[in-house]
Amino acid sequence: MFPKRKPGVRREWTKDDVRTLKTLVKQKAGVAKIAKTLKRTPGATAAKAHTMGVSLRMQ
Repeated sequence: MFPKRKPGVRREWTKDDVRTLKTLVKQKAGVAKIAKTLKRTPGATAAKAHTMGVSLRMQ
């Protein structure tokens, strides 16, 4: 048997969250750092950036 997992709790993206995400992307912060700052998972952060059309690649 697999251990029971807690269901994930989804939090809406606020205007402040989006503003912070854009600011950190411009500063070329990595996905992990942005996610930690926003208290979200790297996957959720990358998905939101993708839906916004923002690239997280640091070149």
